[in-house]
Amino acid sequence: MSHAIDMHCDTLMLAMFRDGAEADVFSRPDQHLDVKRLVEGGAMAQFFAIFIPPQGVYKHFGIPEMTPEQYIDGCAKIFRNTIERHSDVLAEAKNADDIERNFKNGKVSAVLTMEDGVEVHGDMAKLDHFYDMGVRALTLTWNFENCFGAPNSKDPAIMNKGLTEFGKEAVKHMQDIGMLVDVSHVSDGVFWDVYKQAKVPFVATHSNCRTICGHTRNMTDDMIKALHEKGGAMGINFGHEFLDATEGNLTSRIDDMVKMALHEKEIAGVDVIAIGTDFDGIEGTLEVNGPDKMHLLFDALVRAGFTTAEVDQIAYGNVLRIMHEAVK
Repeated sequence: MSHAIDMHCDTLMLAMFRDGAEADVFSRPDQHLDVKRLVEGGAMAQFFAIFIPPQGVYKHFGIPEMTPEQYIDGCAKIFRNTIERHSDVLAEAKNADDIERNFKNGKVSAVLTMEDGVEVHGDMAKLDHFYDMGVRALTLTWNFENCFGAPNSKDPAIMNKGLTEFGKEAVKHMQDIGMLVDVSHVSDGVFWDVYKQAKVPFVATHSNCRTICGHTRNMTDDMIKALHEKGGAMGINFGHEFLDATEGNLTSRIDDMVKMALHEKEIAGVDVIAIGTDFDGIEGTLEVNGPDKMHLLFDALVRAGFTTAEVDQIAYGNVLRIMHEAVK
């Protein structure tokens, strides 16, 4: 059985909105992901994102808006609660060595990340603060412009915008201190600016192929080749809209995930493929609806012609390699 490293989930946000900062995420059957199912699925590591919600998300959940500081601190507290209360099966990891050590000790690793650099506010000290909190990967933008640059967009004027001057300095600083640069959600212009200045591998934690599914969140073949050239990888996103954009489709199918992996292998090789489920940040019917079902995807990849060694690369090997090179 392959042991997955999943580069993205939004479980901390759901736990914060549903249960508040005193919660943990050991066993939550109404979510895609919890520690119990990570253990059952033989996971090696889970990246837990602190997603920075815009105002509309608070309204969607019917809860009063809180300050960004309250929300970030609350999500971080849930992350700590989960590790402390379930330390028999879970341990924090801040780099690849931690993940490997935890795995040898029979524990799943929890890695803290952040989705959307909006709360950096153009202040490098804030970036250092998040690193000191334990954040080891940062998705530069979500779906709005921020101090780093522009997001993906159907508007070509936005899609072509690149990194801001601060963004260029911040990407260099992130790579210097050992925080993974994540280009999921960014504009094409930002992607190419990151590519130009990347000295160590960067990642797209939860993005698919635009050739297969035309969503602007997905990456073009040239971008995938460029990501591979820099030693990076992209996590297969399980969201139905990023797998099959056919109108009316609400099902996340394993076959579509396999198509993504086959296409990525064809244009850039197995080294560029990883897992980035987006669990608890996606909706619809999921054929792989939790980490305990991850084996269904891995079995399908073998049936599609991937060797067991290649599946191990996709499941965890590529991310471990990148973390050894880029995360401190």
